[in-house]
Amino acid sequence: MNLTGIGVLLIGVAFLVLAIFFARVLNNFSSILRGVDKTVEQLPNQLDSILNETGSLIQNSNNTLADVNEKLGTLTPLFNIVGDVGESTRTLSASLVDAAASAKKKMDKVDVQAKNERLGSTYGSAALGFYLLTKRNDAKKVPGFIRGRNLYVEGEKKSFDIHQMKGKAKEAAITGK
Repeated sequence: MNLTGIGVLLIGVAFLVLAIFFARVLNNFSSILRGVDKTVEQLPNQLDSILNETGSLIQNSNNTLADVNEKLGTLTPLFNIVGDVGESTRTLSASLVDAAASAKKKMDKVDVQAKNERLGSTYGSAALGFYLLTKRNDAKKVPGFIRGRNLYVEGEKKSFDIHQMKGKAKEAAITGK
C-alpha cells in the first residue's frame, strides 16, 4: 500500500464519519419535522374549538348588551323625572332667594324703632306661647308617663345597661363561663 492508497483510505474513513454525522443530523431534523407535522394536524381542531368559544363569547356579550340597553331604557324616564325635579327645585329656590331679597330691601327701608317694636312683639308672643305650653304640660302630667327630656334620660339609661350586658357577655364568652 502506497501513500496514495493510504490517503484514499483516510479520505474514505473521513467520508464515512461525515456520512454518519449527517445521518444523525438528518434523523434529528426528520423527528423535528414529524413533531411539526403533528402540531399542524392538530391545529384545525384547536382553531375550531377556539372559534366556537369566541362565537359563544360574542353571543353572550350581545345578550348582555341587549339586557343593559333594555334596563337603561327603563331608567331613562326616571332620569328625566329627576332632572325635572331638580329644575323645579332650582326655580323654587331662585324665587325664594328673590322673595328673601325683596323682604330684606323692605326691612331695610323700615326705621329702626318700628323694627324693634315688631321684634319685641314677636319675642313677647314666643315667650307667651312657651309659657302656656309648659303650663299645659305641667297640668297634663300623668304618673308613670315619660315625657320629652325624661324619655331621653330613660333611653340613655337603657343604652348604658345594654352596653354593660354586652361587655359581660363578651367577658363570659372569653372565659368560657
